[in-house]
Amino acid sequence: MRDLSGRTAFVTGGNKGIGLGVARGLVGAGMRVCITGRDLESLAASVESLEAAADSPVGDASPVLGEVADVRDPAALEAAVAKTLDRFGAIDVVVANAGVGRFGSVIDLELDAWNEVIDTNLTGVFNTVKATLPALLASSGLLVTIGSLAGANFFAGGSAYNASKFGLAGFSQAIMLDLRERGVRVSTIMPGSVATPFGGREPSPEDAWKLHPDDIAESVLYLARIDERALPSKIEIRPSRPKQR
Repeated sequence: MRDLSGRTAFVTGGNKGIGLGVARGLVGAGMRVCITGRDLESLAASVESLEAAADSPVGDASPVLGEVADVRDPAALEAAVAKTLDRFGAIDVVVANAGVGRFGSVIDLELDAWNEVIDTNLTGVFNTVKATLPALLASSGLLVTIGSLAGANFFAGGSAYNASKFGLAGFSQAIMLDLRERGVRVSTIMPGSVATPFGGREPSPEDAWKLHPDDIAESVLYLARIDERALPSKIEIRPSRPKQR
């Protein structure tokens, strides 16, 4: 297993939920990490918590960088990537995690909600790939997209979310074929239910049966550490025991 110390990761949506859990795992492995998010206050708090977890210095010497960027905005992503390269010199791992959920019957689904989900969960990953790809090609790096089991299993009320995650699964596997001969490995992680504030609902003791963001972080670390000759192109991960009804 490869030592990740001193390598650099770029994590979108890294200010909360799965993204923050992944960033915490990467920092714990000795990596330097840039996290992005849309909210400055939340981003600053997350950077502080990551620095504390790493017992690291702050300021220019810190291994953690936070940049405000909406994945729907290619220019904002490009600026965040440029600042990451300026601070750390390379990007070895990209985790395209940022996502939103809007649920309800298609009867009631408004165009704005549809566009937000598709533009964030699918086009936002495309924007992330385009912004980071030159750096990944230079480092022969790893790209991980965070999908969902909703990208393989449809459900009522999930038309926008299912469409975004089914599309993401196909996009991820197609670019895996595009990039593996160029030295960039691509994998998608498809979690089941995870205890996060996703969808505006705060986790509670009733969510104890669900996966934890740390479980997803362990999957990312596994992908980053294994020998480059191996490419697990898709990982499905679900709670060991379903919710008792």
